[in-house]
Amino acid sequence: MNADTFKGQWKQLKGKAKQQWGKLTDDDLKQVEGNYDRFVGTIQERYGEERDAAQKKVDKWLDESGDRPRA
Repeated sequence: MNADTFKGQWKQLKGKAKQQWGKLTDDDLKQVEGNYDRFVGTIQERYGEERDAAQKKVDKWLDESGDRPRA
Protein backbone atom coordinates (compact mmCIF):
# COMPACT_ATOMS: atom_id res chain seq x y z
CA MET A 1 0.00 0.00 0.00
CA ASN A 2 1.46 3.31 -1.06
CA ALA A 3 0.42 5.84 1.58
CA ASP A 4 0.94 8.82 -0.75
CA THR A 5 -1.33 7.28 -3.37
CA PHE A 6 -4.01 6.50 -0.78
CA LYS A 7 -3.88 10.12 0.36
CA GLY A 8 -4.14 11.34 -3.22
CA GLN A 9 -7.30 9.31 -3.80
CA TRP A 10 -8.84 10.00 -0.40
CA LYS A 11 -11.44 12.49 -1.64
CA GLN A 12 -12.85 9.85 -3.99
CA LEU A 13 -12.67 7.08 -1.38
CA LYS A 14 -14.19 9.08 1.46
CA GLY A 15 -17.82 8.86 0.35
CA LYS A 16 -17.54 5.18 -0.46
CA ALA A 17 -15.94 4.51 2.92
CA LYS A 18 -18.87 6.10 4.72
CA GLN A 19 -21.28 3.91 2.73
CA GLN A 20 -19.28 0.78 3.54
CA TRP A 21 -18.78 1.57 7.21
CA GLY A 22 -21.86 3.37 8.50
CA LYS A 23 -20.44 3.84 11.98
CA LEU A 24 -17.87 6.30 10.64
CA THR A 25 -18.71 9.92 11.29
CA ASP A 26 -17.80 12.93 9.19
CA ASP A 27 -15.37 13.87 11.96
CA ASP A 28 -13.74 10.43 11.73
CA LEU A 29 -13.22 10.86 8.01
CA LYS A 30 -11.92 14.39 8.46
CA GLN A 31 -9.36 13.18 11.01
CA VAL A 32 -8.18 10.40 8.70
CA GLU A 33 -7.20 13.01 6.08
CA GLY A 34 -6.13 10.31 3.63
CA ASN A 35 -3.83 8.53 6.07
CA TYR A 36 -4.14 4.77 5.45
CA ASP A 37 -2.90 3.75 8.91
CA ARG A 38 -5.22 6.22 10.61
CA PHE A 39 -8.13 4.93 8.50
CA VAL A 40 -7.43 1.33 9.52
CA GLY A 41 -7.13 2.46 13.15
CA THR A 42 -10.49 4.23 12.96
CA ILE A 43 -12.14 1.10 11.53
CA GLN A 44 -10.48 -0.90 14.31
CA GLU A 45 -11.81 1.46 16.97
CA ARG A 46 -15.36 1.88 15.66
CA TYR A 47 -15.93 -1.82 15.01
CA GLY A 48 -13.91 -3.33 17.87
CA GLU A 49 -11.60 -5.19 15.49
CA GLU A 50 -8.05 -6.36 15.97
CA ARG A 51 -5.59 -4.31 13.90
CA ASP A 52 -4.87 -7.16 11.46
CA ALA A 53 -8.57 -7.91 10.96
CA ALA A 54 -9.37 -4.24 10.33
CA GLN A 55 -6.51 -3.95 7.83
CA LYS A 56 -7.62 -7.08 5.98
CA LYS A 57 -11.18 -5.74 5.74
CA VAL A 58 -9.97 -2.39 4.42
CA ASP A 59 -7.69 -4.06 1.87
CA LYS A 60 -10.44 -6.43 0.77
CA TRP A 61 -12.86 -3.52 0.38
CA LEU A 62 -10.32 -1.60 -1.72
CA ASP A 63 -9.67 -4.64 -3.90
CA GLU A 64 -13.35 -5.54 -4.40
CA SER A 65 -14.44 -1.99 -5.10
CA GLY A 66 -11.67 -1.51 -7.65
CA ASP A 67 -10.50 1.53 -5.73
CA ARG A 68 -7.21 0.20 -4.44
CA PRO A 69 -4.72 3.02 -4.95
CA ARG A 70 -2.00 2.08 -7.36
CA ALA A 71 1.61 3.10 -6.88
